[in-house]
Amino acid sequence: MVFMRPLQQKKRTSPFQIIILGFLLVILAGSFLLMLPISTKQRIWTPFVDALFTSTSAVCVTGLVLHDTATYWSGFGQLIIILLIQIGGLGVVTVAGAFAILSGRRIGLMQRSTMQEAIAAPNVGGIVRLTGFILKTALVIELLGAAILLPIFLKDFGTLRGVWYALFHSISAFCNAGFDLMGVIAPFSSLTSYSDHPIVSIVIMLLIITGGIGFLTWDDIRTNRFHFRKYRMQSKVILTVTLALIAIPSVYFFLFEFVQAPLDERLLLSLFQSVTPRTAGFNTADLTAMSEPGQFIMTVLMLVGGSPGSTAGGMKTTTLAVLLASSLAVFRRKESANFFNRRISNDAVRQAATILIMYLFLFLTAGLIISRMENLPLLDCLFETASAIGTVGLSLNITPQLGIVSHLILISLMFFGRVGGLTLIFATMSHTQSTNAKLPQERITVG
Repeated sequence: MVFMRPLQQKKRTSPFQIIILGFLLVILAGSFLLMLPISTKQRIWTPFVDALFTSTSAVCVTGLVLHDTATYWSGFGQLIIILLIQIGGLGVVTVAGAFAILSGRRIGLMQRSTMQEAIAAPNVGGIVRLTGFILKTALVIELLGAAILLPIFLKDFGTLRGVWYALFHSISAFCNAGFDLMGVIAPFSSLTSYSDHPIVSIVIMLLIITGGIGFLTWDDIRTNRFHFRKYRMQSKVILTVTLALIAIPSVYFFLFEFVQAPLDERLLLSLFQSVTPRTAGFNTADLTAMSEPGQFIMTVLMLVGGSPGSTAGGMKTTTLAVLLASSLAVFRRKESANFFNRRISNDAVRQAATILIMYLFLFLTAGLIISRMENLPLLDCLFETASAIGTVGLSLNITPQLGIVSHLILISLMFFGRVGGLTLIFATMSHTQSTNAKLPQERITVG
C-alpha cells in the first residue's frame, strides 16, 4: 500500500492548465510557420521574436503588429495569420472539441469540463450542443459579413484580392482581432481610408459587437427572442453594459474629437472609435491626432474589453458591472450587490476585485517599464500596454519601434489578456488544498 500512494497522488492536468497549454502550443506552431521564407513576400527568414509577436497577437486576437500585414507577409503568411485568428477567436479548446465532434469521437467528462471552462459556460450539460451552436453562428456571421463587404472590395481591389479581403476582414472583425490588409493603400493605416464609408464602417462595427457580446448571450437571444425579461441575468448585464460603453463615449467623441469632419462622417467616426476599443483593434481615425482625454477614454475602454465567452479579451464587461454594483451596494448600505432583482455572490465580487487589481498592476507596471527603457511618453506607453493586455490592437504607432524586451513584455500581456487572469491563477493553484480553518478576525478601518 505504501508503494501505491505515489501513484494515487499523481496530479491530473486541470482544465485551466489544458487551456493554457493549448494556447501556447498553437502560438509556437504559428511562430515557426511565420518564420519560414514562404510566409514573407521577400522570401526571407523572419526573426523568431517577430514571428512570436505576430503569432501571439493573432492567436490572442489582439492586432498589434511589428510588420504591416499586407506588405510584409505573403499570401501564405496571411493565411496562417487568419487561421490563427480563427482558432484564437473561437478558442483552442472549442476548435479541438469541434474536430472531435465532427470525427464522431466520444467526448468524455474531462473534455466536457475543459470545454465548459474554455467558453465560460454555466454548466457541463449541453456543452456539445453549445459548441455546435458556436461554430455554426461564427461561420454564418463571418460569411454574411464577407458577402456584404465583397462588392466594395471587388470594386476597390479586383476579383481575387477583393474576395480575400472581404473574408479576411470579416473574420478579423468578428474575432475582434483587428488585423487588416489595408497596407496596400498606406502601411499601418487600418480602415482610415473608409472613415466616411457607411457600409464598411457599420458592417465592421456590427461584426465586432456580435463577436464581443459572447456566444452564451447569443444563445439566450436565440432561445428567448425579444423577451428580455426571460434572459439570464448575465445576458441582461452584458447587453446593458455594452450599450452604455458604446453610447457614452460616442457622445464625447462626437462633441469634442471629430468636430472638423462632416456631420455624417463625424457620427461614423464617433461610433466606430467607441466600438473598436472593445478589443477589436481597427480604427477609422488617426489616433495620434486625438486629444489626450480622448486617448485616455480609449485606454479605459480597452482595459474593460468584451464579454465572457466571446471572441474578445480584456477585464470583461461583467467584471466592471460587478464592481459598480458592489460599490452601489456600499453607498446604499445594502448587504450584497444585485442585478435585475438577483443577488451577486461575494465570490464574484472578490474575483472581480482581484481581476481589476491584476490588470491595473500589469498595465501600469508594463507601461512604466517600457516608458523608462524606451524613453517614450508614459501616456503613449500606457496606451500600448492597455491595447496589449486588453487584446485590442489599437496603437499610437510606437510598437514597431520598441526593443526586444518591450516586445516580450507586450507578448506576455497579450497572452495574459486572452487566457485570463483567473485561468492563470486556477491553473497554478489547482492542486492547493482548501481548508475551513479561519484565523482570528480583527477590525480594520478603510476609506
